[in-house]
Amino acid sequence: MHDDPHHHGHAPDNHLDQMTARVRALETILVEKGLVDPAAVDAIIDTYEHKVGPRNGAAVVARAWTDPEFAAWLKRDATAAITSMGFAGRQGEHMVAVFNTEAEHNLVVCTLCSCYPWPVLGLPPTWYKAPAYRSRAVREPRAVLAEFGVTLPAETRIRVWDSTAEVRYLVIPRRPPGTGAMGPEALAALVTRDSMIGCGLARAPEAP
Repeated sequence: MHDDPHHHGHAPDNHLDQMTARVRALETILVEKGLVDPAAVDAIIDTYEHKVGPRNGAAVVARAWTDPEFAAWLKRDATAAITSMGFAGRQGEHMVAVFNTEAEHNLVVCTLCSCYPWPVLGLPPTWYKAPAYRSRAVREPRAVLAEFGVTLPAETRIRVWDSTAEVRYLVIPRRPPGTGAMGPEALAALVTRDSMIGCGLARAPEAP
């Protein structure tokens, strides 16, 4: 898969990272041999890039913020809780939800490749797949967070979770203050993709 649903390897790929270039080359071969329908590839990419995207995850977070029973279920069995909302599928078979608190902030990375929970976050951003993020997030997470504009108190522990082919993680960011009267839909609008990876925070509500 790749970031451009209308490109199938016909233009030079010198600007791509090695893994993406290999995927595009393989896809081109499979299409040319008639083993893969390019329309089907485009449909899959469109689903995860535009129809799914991070808004599914945002709905999960908003419900966790407003429904204590659902939040408890999410902690016990994230896969079942998320599936109950209709968000399931490839790359999301085994989910774990980790909750940010005042004492602990969670950050997700995949050090071996770019395992990512597609059903709740869509396609992974380019930087998530970059070797620099994958190595530095583990070695110096506080510095990486600072580069994303997230500065945490010194006493806040940063816990890094390494995704695998077996387990994918969803960060439940802290609910912003001043949102007590907001409903799930308005709350979901405050939840960003980066906040569900842990390299960002939920947005503060706009002043009335």
